[in-house]
Amino acid sequence: LHWFSSLPQIGFLFMPLAYSFLGVIPIRASLGDLLFFFLPYYLAQFTVFAWLNLRSLSLLLSTVYSLVLVFPLGATVVQVLLRPFSSGFKVTPKGTTQDRYRFNWRLAWPLVVMLGLTAVSLGLNLRQSAIAAEDGLLNLGWIWATYNLVMIAIALLILLDVPQPDRYPWFALRRTVRLTWGDRTFWGITTRISESGAEIALTQNNQPQLLPDQPALVTVTIMEAELQLAAEISQLDPSGEWATAQLNWLSLSLPKQRQLIELLYCRPGQWPSRQTPGELASLGLLLRTLLRPRALARRYRPPAMPVSQT
Repeated sequence: LHWFSSLPQIGFLFMPLAYSFLGVIPIRASLGDLLFFFLPYYLAQFTVFAWLNLRSLSLLLSTVYSLVLVFPLGATVVQVLLRPFSSGFKVTPKGTTQDRYRFNWRLAWPLVVMLGLTAVSLGLNLRQSAIAAEDGLLNLGWIWATYNLVMIAIALLILLDVPQPDRYPWFALRRTVRLTWGDRTFWGITTRISESGAEIALTQNNQPQLLPDQPALVTVTIMEAELQLAAEISQLDPSGEWATAQLNWLSLSLPKQRQLIELLYCRPGQWPSRQTPGELASLGLLLRTLLRPRALARRYRPPAMPVSQT
């Protein structure tokens, strides 16, 4: 029955449009009615939703996520009822590389249409609010339209895929490494590491003078794992307290690849227990996302996944 919840959610998106375009008031309520019936229910949801889900879900963040899929899921539910054995909704492929921004129009176009209709509805509902006030009623249309407008706008930002040049996840794992370049040896600490490469802060002042367009071949030894890998320095950033080297692993033998995977994924206790932000923190996060999307930053780089260092 959970899948049928997408149908009333679609109805709630259209509800403010009934106030403005059809002249219909689906919910006739005064301010006192709103405070008596709706406020306790919403406060209960706001305070206990994350607790009931063991801090794994946030009410506001879950609402935004459900908006992204509400129209495809609603259409799939109706389709399954009418044609149970036909093909249904297909999930967007994950784990692929891309070198540019991409917008998922297949999922976004119903939301884009709804965003435009809701924006027009908001203007019309603001006009009609004065008429409702004369009858001692509160016009919920403009409040509802404002809420839907903000949530749909944030949901559309989710459908913007940022450039993903590497399909492997990166981990914020710190390990002592030794770099051997010819007859010279340098020491450093990994700040980011993955199956495809690493970012190393060189903890010495006599850094090798390498240019980004002149890659150098080095041997990297991860001391704690006793793992030796061949790598290519693709970029060296001398700014900051320590120089930072970007490395790409060269062809790995199967035993070394398995050892690297064990270091990245298979350490006992490496996954820290994480909790969803509280509802107030989620609200602030959503507002910051709407006003200043991090994905549209000039130099956006997905953060490395935090893991235990032990």
